[in-house]
Formats: sequence, C-alpha cells, structure tokens
Amino acid sequence: MVDIKIGNRLIGPAHTPFIIAELSGNHQQSLELAISMVDSAAAAGAHAIKLQTFTADSMTLDVDNEHFVIQEKESLWSGESLHALYQKAATPYEWHKPLFEKAKSLGMLAFSSPFDEDAVDFLDALDVPCFKIASFELTDIPLIRKAASKGKPLIMSTGMASLSEIELAVNTAKTEGCTNIILLKCTSTYPALPTHTNLVTIAHLRDAFGCQVGLSDHTAGVGVSVAAVALGATVIEKHFVLDRQAGGVDAAFSLEPSELSSLVIETGRAHQSMGQVCYGGTAAEEKSKLYRRSIYISEDVKAGDVLSSNNVKIVRPAYGLAPKHWDDICGKMAKCDLKKGTPLSWGMVE
Repeated sequence: MVDIKIGNRLIGPAHTPFIIAELSGNHQQSLELAISMVDSAAAAGAHAIKLQTFTADSMTLDVDNEHFVIQEKESLWSGESLHALYQKAATPYEWHKPLFEKAKSLGMLAFSSPFDEDAVDFLDALDVPCFKIASFELTDIPLIRKAASKGKPLIMSTGMASLSEIELAVNTAKTEGCTNIILLKCTSTYPALPTHTNLVTIAHLRDAFGCQVGLSDHTAGVGVSVAAVALGATVIEKHFVLDRQAGGVDAAFSLEPSELSSLVIETGRAHQSMGQVCYGGTAAEEKSKLYRRSIYISEDVKAGDVLSSNNVKIVRPAYGLAPKHWDDICGKMAKCDLKKGTPLSWGMVE
C-alpha cells in the first residue's frame, strides 16, 4: 500500500495512525470555545482538526413539512427541523481561517468537509491539504468530482454506501486525476453501537478498492478505534468536545480531551504491536527463556541413588534438562553425589 502525504504527514501502514479531531458543531457558535477546542485537541496529541463547511441553506430547504423534520424517535435530534439543526451546527465561514491558523501554529493539520461545490472552492482558497467527503454526501457525485479536481488527497466516509456506490465515488475521483484516496469505514448512526460497526469490513474495503482505509468512529470510548487499527486502519476520525455535559450538537458521541489523549496513545500502541509473524520468542524475550522450567535435584542425592519424584523436580529456572526429558531420567541412577539445587544434565545420570 503506497503512502499518502497530507500536508507534512505520511499516512500508511508503516506510520502511526493519523488521528483527526472533528470539531463539528460542538463549538456551540462560540469562536472562543472553538479556539479552546483546537488548543485542547493539540494538547491531547491529535494530528489534525477537521471542520464542516456549510450553511443551513446550502444543506437543505427552510421548510417544516414532514420531509424536513427528523422523524426517528431514537435520534439525538428527534423532532428538529433540518434547517434549524444545521444553523446550530454550522461553522461560520469567517472562522475557518483563524481556526486553521491556530491549528497550524500548534503543529496540527487543518481541513474540512465541504458540503457543496462553493465550499470546495472556499476551502481550496484557504489551501487545505485535503478534502473530506462526509458519508451522507458519498452519493453526491458532482461534489466528489469538484473536490477531486483540486489535485489534493481525498478522504471519503463510506457510511451507508453499497459497494457499487463506493465504486462510483472512487472511480469519479480517479477520473478527475485523484489517486490519493482514503476510504473510512463508518456507521452513520449517532451514536453508533459497536455491534453495528462491522470492523472486519476494513480489510475487505482495502482489498476491494486498493485504497488505504480508516474509521470514522461514532461509538463511545476508544475501544472500537483501537480494534480498527489492529485490522489495518491508517486513519481514525473522532468527534471532539471539551465537556459532554456542557452540550453541543454532537456531544453525546464525542470524546473529551482526556479520552482523545487516550485514543492517540492506545491507537499508537495498537499500531506498534502489529509487527510480523513471529514464533520462538523475540530478541527482547531471549533472557526470559532462562526462567522457563527445567529438571533440578530437589533433595541431596548420593552416587548410585535412583532418580525419582522424591529427589528431582521440574522447577524454574531453565539451566537443567528440559521437562520433556522427565520420563527419560526417572529411574536412572546418579553417577555422583548431587546437592539439592543442582541443575540436572545428561552427564550426571547413567
């Protein structure tokens, strides 16, 4: 799998997973809070922050009939009109530049999900290092075509998409000359349950499209993301909030700063642990082999005494004969006097 460079960072199986903190609408329309979120994301070790670039009017119509009101009773936003929800969630366009500059000053990458073609041009003018296509927009082929035409890497959440829909999105991007594509496994429920996540799809998705694959994770905690890294994810995206109890449109399934820090650490550990197929112990374990079991004299023995469980024993450490020789030495005679604590060797028996 070929590495993909986003900004100054290489993304790929040989590198620590790329951790994206999604600010979404958790800033609650406060630029001060949004800047604090960027500070906290950097302190937690996130490699990038991501915004969402849209207006309520670019997302939907300001209509309150049943088509434009969230009907699902289990939804976090049940009963809300789409237009009102997107007004609350939108990040003002004039905030993008200061938030991006703040992130860069802290050593993080910064980019966004455009939700319409004008947003692509707006972000391109801010020189974002890549574009992210949200799962609900994966079937918006004109949007993908526009983003792919800018010559930058494209991260696309697959969410509810069928294989044929993903294929169309990938082929559209490639037709526009974009070959640096990362697909994110995603469950488009908010929050998502681990039982609905189906992480084994990650390897299938990678093999089916020859792309790097990551996870856009809407579950609670970090366990699912850590498991995704073990299954080959090179990118992890998580929604972020300073305090879930303080609210925010996505707060219920967002990580707090300490959890984001844990995500960075634990996904890094998961990546380090993958290694290669290995049997017989690593070089680091070589000294530990001395503390395996072996056969020792457990009571003083005189020359000519018969060895048995009364005077020999399998114990740690491993300086004596291996335990597999137990049946061979029981019943043999000692050639010489042997003190308790002596590791048994073939030269001591006859």
